[in-house]
Amino acid sequence: MRNILFVIEYDGSRYQGLTRQGKSDSSNTVSGKIMDVLQKMTGEMNIEIHYGCRTEPGVHAYAQVANFKTESDMDVADMKRYLNRYLPMDIAVISVREAATRFHAQLAATAKTYVYRMSISDVPSIFNRKHTYHCFKVPNQKAMQDAAALFIGVHDFKNLSDSKTSKSTVREVYGIDIYSNEEEMQILIDADDFLYNMARIIIGTLLDIGFGVREKEEIPEIFNGTLEPSPACDPKGLYLQEISY
Repeated sequence: MRNILFVIEYDGSRYQGLTRQGKSDSSNTVSGKIMDVLQKMTGEMNIEIHYGCRTEPGVHAYAQVANFKTESDMDVADMKRYLNRYLPMDIAVISVREAATRFHAQLAATAKTYVYRMSISDVPSIFNRKHTYHCFKVPNQKAMQDAAALFIGVHDFKNLSDSKTSKSTVREVYGIDIYSNEEEMQILIDADDFLYNMARIIIGTLLDIGFGVREKEEIPEIFNGTLEPSPACDPKGLYLQEISY
């Protein structure tokens, strides 16, 4: 049995996330499209795909990592060509290789990085309108950086996610960096793992602080549940940038 690792880039605009949520239909998910092609490629109907980080509806990925096990003897270069020929044009397989038998894309991951892209120009690019969030005024970057420091470290992010898990909601955020130029501002969040919508809610809260809607002093109260977090940011500007192993 071979263990195949592949790296995927996708535009999540028209999909209901990477994988289905609960009992929802899996046909309009990134994973659903990939599964259809893998089954045809290998002739195997019992394939199980493991992903490094599950992304929500509308969220994109520069480098999603996945693995599956197969009895197929197809060369990995041929697999890459086959996948890219038959997958929709908004899903691309960047690389394919054989991995160690025990490699698991999710369980072996040590860190995950998201980047949020925001247009801060007077007139947003019509070509980027589906893939960046347009700020109608420039947020206060210094205020956002000061607030971001309060999210770094080990915290219980239960109140900063839409997670329904009964497992631990404690996560460690390694760093949050904010960069900008005349056209765009970006927020980079690096953590050991993310709960459902955790990245989007952190970013939404930082944006509200940047727009002067709320203060950084409210963050400890959001953690303890005294105050509600801000709404999750628009998913179209969010990208899974990297998964570390």
